Amino acid sequence: MPQAMVPGSHPSTTVRQPGLVLTDHHFDVPLDHKAPDGERIRLYAREVVATDKTGADGRARPELPWLLYLQGGPGFGADRPVGRSGWLDRALDEYRVLLLDQRGTGRSTPADRQTLPLRGTPEQQADYLAHFRADAIVADCELIRRRLTGGAPWTVLGQSFGGFCAVSYLSHAPEGLAAALITGGLPGLDADADAVYRAAYPRMERKTLAHYGRYPGDADAARRIVAHLAEHEEVLPDGSRLTAESFQQLGILLGSGDGSHRLHYLLEDAFTPTPGGPRLSDAFTEQVAGVLSRAGSPLYTLLHESIYAQDGRATAWSAHRVRAEFPAFDPARALDGPDPVLFTGESVHPWMLETHAALRPLRRTAELLAERTGWGPLYDAERLARNNVPVAAAIYHDDLFVDTAHSLRTARAVRGLRTWVTDEFEHDGVRAGGRRVLDRLLSLVRDA
Repeated sequence: MPQAMVPGSHPSTTVRQPGLVLTDHHFDVPLDHKAPDGERIRLYAREVVATDKTGADGRARPELPWLLYLQGGPGFGADRPVGRSGWLDRALDEYRVLLLDQRGTGRSTPADRQTLPLRGTPEQQADYLAHFRADAIVADCELIRRRLTGGAPWTVLGQSFGGFCAVSYLSHAPEGLAAALITGGLPGLDADADAVYRAAYPRMERKTLAHYGRYPGDADAARRIVAHLAEHEEVLPDGSRLTAESFQQLGILLGSGDGSHRLHYLLEDAFTPTPGGPRLSDAFTEQVAGVLSRAGSPLYTLLHESIYAQDGRATAWSAHRVRAEFPAFDPARALDGPDPVLFTGESVHPWMLETHAALRPLRRTAELLAERTGWGPLYDAERLARNNVPVAAAIYHDDLFVDTAHSLRTARAVRGLRTWVTDEFEHDGVRAGGRRVLDRLLSLVRDA
């Protein structure tokens, strides 16, 4: 099949999978959209079309509308599809789908411990990464949209942080949107990082206690692991150090529909006999490394708190500071009394820059971003109050990662936004729910 060319982009390669036609697109965009003639970075996106929606030339039929998918994170590349399944299967019934690797992720000028030193000093790296927030992602999307659609608006589907980006899109470039669909990603419009984490730690505790209610033996298993880590140094296969605090980060699994079960199976294989006594098994540490590693997604740590920064103040390791207000999360309490080990979720801490191997080379860069001031607004409350774009949002009841009360306040503040509040799914509902979640959101925006 010949290569397709898009004005202002690079040559695109097209391949086939069963039921799908996949086309690669590359775009050069400004690093700083306020300086469009300055440095440029290259973005990657994959167009996905159902084979029965293509013409004789193998390309998408020209009347087929676009749906842009924005991944959660920040710091993760878009889904890599293998055939038709889940929400993508439903989307392909009527859209051509664009899976965008947001700047710094996947194949879009990746930013990690290997590439960031090319930027120069940690100060230069931090200045560079300050351009990687939702406002810049929206500006990227608008340049791409005009190149791909001929100026026609498209529909955006935002999962988690992708939903944050969708609300920024509604704030800054609503003319580019035919509709906005949001899953587990309605941000608090004025909730700073401290407010986010003050709401998050109680949820983390509830999720942990619910897990122990389902698997009572896991409370003893977690206590035993913490006691072992207090006496022994354990290094994961990727070179990261496993401490009691980093062990608690396995609670991130509790944010997915099957996460409690996965955590249980992980804990039951923790120890193995050795000539020197029981140690953490290789099977356990390998799985732990897979959950905790930030090698492929360092921006998930470096930029995480900046997604809540809008008032000019430094985030200053907000999750770490706020954790001190919740002493029940001190793992030592489980060794000194009957308190259980509480797992944590999506929180970042300065000690991660030492324990996590992939973050060590970026320590100073992370510190500078945590100290950075002058963060500008990401949302426009007045414009959202006048919104005319059809918007629907799935809000997952007691979502581990996004506070339900914050999401509901935002829903009330966005004109015309329709909500589906459900406890059927956890944060990964758009994946776990197959076609149903996207189908429900499309019905809402269409008043079906």
